[in-house]
Amino acid sequence: MAYLVEIAARAERDLTALFERIDAQNSRAASRWYAGFKNAILSLEDLPYRCPVTPEKANLRHLLYGRKPNVYRVIFRVQEKQKKVEILHIRHGARRSLTDNLR
Repeated sequence: MAYLVEIAARAERDLTALFERIDAQNSRAASRWYAGFKNAILSLEDLPYRCPVTPEKANLRHLLYGRKPNVYRVIFRVQEKQKKVEILHIRHGARRSLTDNLR
């Protein structure tokens, strides 16, 4: 059964900042990469449990996208009762571990 993928405001800001950082508006290659990234996020509607639990919190999962050194983490929560995947945060994979500022 399909899940609804909902992107939180924070994750939306993360996506906007990433779009600007890679200059996807002016680069065809960056634009293709960004489109693939968004498609990977939306693919969570089918099999969100294919992604591992984050080491920081047992109730969160993460999707990794990209190749080293440009790997990005999509941190999300699966709400089984609502059949919803909530995208909470998007960050570069090389950044430090999450803190408790995520819900």
